[in-house]
This record gives sequence, structure tokens and C-alpha cells, in this order.
Amino acid sequence: MTLTLALDWTPNTNHLGFFVAQARGWYDDRDLSVDLFSPARDGYAKTPAKRVATGEADLGIAPSESVVSYATHPDYDDLVAVAAVAQQDTSAIATLADSAIDRPRDLDGGTYASYGARFEDDIVTELIRNDGGDGEFETIEPEMLEVPDVLLSGEADATWVFMPWEGLLAERAGTSLQGFGLDEYDVPYGYTPLVLGHPDRLAERREEVQAFLETTERGYRAAVEDPVAAADDLATAAEGPNLDDREFFRASAERVADAVLTDDGAWGRMAHDRWADFVDWLLDRDVLASVEGEPLDAGALDVDALYTEAYLP
Repeated sequence: MTLTLALDWTPNTNHLGFFVAQARGWYDDRDLSVDLFSPARDGYAKTPAKRVATGEADLGIAPSESVVSYATHPDYDDLVAVAAVAQQDTSAIATLADSAIDRPRDLDGGTYASYGARFEDDIVTELIRNDGGDGEFETIEPEMLEVPDVLLSGEADATWVFMPWEGLLAERAGTSLQGFGLDEYDVPYGYTPLVLGHPDRLAERREEVQAFLETTERGYRAAVEDPVAAADDLATAAEGPNLDDREFFRASAERVADAVLTDDGAWGRMAHDRWADFVDWLLDRDVLASVEGEPLDAGALDVDALYTEAYLP
């Protein structure tokens, strides 16, 4: 029986550990049949969280707010995070380095290219306000794969990118991006990306999920020890854009490697305070609201139910 992991994007260096484990046969050694499902197969028809919620995938890659969103939606089953893919957030709200936007408050009156995520625009608004701005900007929603392009073309003043990927791609094309990290402006973003699952499916396939995460940890440890070799494994095992550019992949892998493990060398671990700070921040800013737009109160969410380390080695 195949264990399916729904990726959030086409294969990239955030996914290094999975593809290292697959390319080196480590999943096979544990009698695991693993399908690393790229959203390009069906044109990004569903989010990874939706694939998990509907039973199309056993696990998915997503940010913390996907778990929070499902926990506060009356029509969806709750999902639970089982591992943090990275300990450090390498994403940022990015602008062109040669633009007149030198800091988040300069985005007031500008145009932001959004992916249409439930809390995304609110998070950007608070980022601007925390820098002394009003948080007022125009939002456009291009096709998902075109979002970074509208920044480069000048159609938008800012968007959300992973700096070791889109930032590096732009850099190699001769365009430098300036990234405003959320933590730099007191936005406690939680974990991104992470691995999530449906509680029922996790319980049903407990031993397989535990073996998968243990083997994946081995893959990420190998990626940290030798990012260049890991990048080559990814390029060999995966299908997707930019895979033939080994120099780019290796440079990206080296930038990602520092963000993967905890200070004591563990992979996947999640801290209660980090989850609680993110949820408290969402509640305090009235960002966390019902689907009808009504702010939720402090008792609306059980932080302990959002994540578990029970499946980690």
C-alpha cells in the first residue's frame, strides 16, 4: 500500500529530505512505498491540506495557518501537524531591491500579489502596521504559478516568496529581491513548511507514518551534511522545473540547509510556545475569524490539538 505525501509546490529544495530518502532507497529499505505527489500533475487543482482532508493523500506539506484554518472552519475536519520541515522561516514579503520600497511601511498604497490564502492579506497588513504604516494596499490574485512573475514584471510591488528559491532564481536572472522577514517585524508566523495529516488516517497507518518520518529525518540529516549531494539526488529523483540547472539547485540547497534542524540537531520538532504565540497573535489582532468574518475569542482554539510529536522518532 502506497503512502502519499502531497507536496505544496513542484519539487524544490524545501523537499530535499524526502527526495534524498527516495533516491537512496531508504524508504524501500523500510518496506515503504512512497508517492511524493507533485501538484503539477493536475495543475494545482487542490491544496495539499485539501488532498489530506479528502483522503486523497495521507500527508501533506503546508504552513501552520493551514492547520489553524481547518481547525476553525465549520465544514472541514481538523488536521494536525506531525513534523516541522524547517525550523527557520526562509520565506519573506519581497520587493524589488531597486524599487522605492525600503521597508514594509512603504507598501502602503502599493499592490500586493496574493495567493488567496485565508489569512495571507491580514498577515501582510499587520506586517506593515508593525513598521508604522496603515496597512492599506491593493491586492491582486494572479494564477498561482504566475505570482512571482508579476513582481518581476512590475505589475505588483510585493509578494510572498521563499528566498532560497524564488529569491535565488531572481538573483541568477540579474534581479535582486529585498525580503522582509515576518519575525523581523514581530509577526510570529509559526512553522513553514510542515507535514500535516488527518487524525483518523494517522491512527490507521501509525507504524507506516512513524517509519516514514524516521526515514525522512535521515534524509534531511544527510541533506544538511552534504547539501550538494542532496541537490543532485533531488534533481535525479524528481520531475519539475529548474531540475536541469544543477548549479542553481546546489546553491539553493546550501541556503536551505541551515534552516532545517533544531539547535541540538533534531528534525521535525515543534515547540508549544511557537504554536501558542502564533495563535495568540492571530486572536489578538482579530485575524483569526470565522468564515463569516466574526472574530473568534481566546477559547476558540486548542493549541495542543494543532500538532503532535507522537509520530516522530
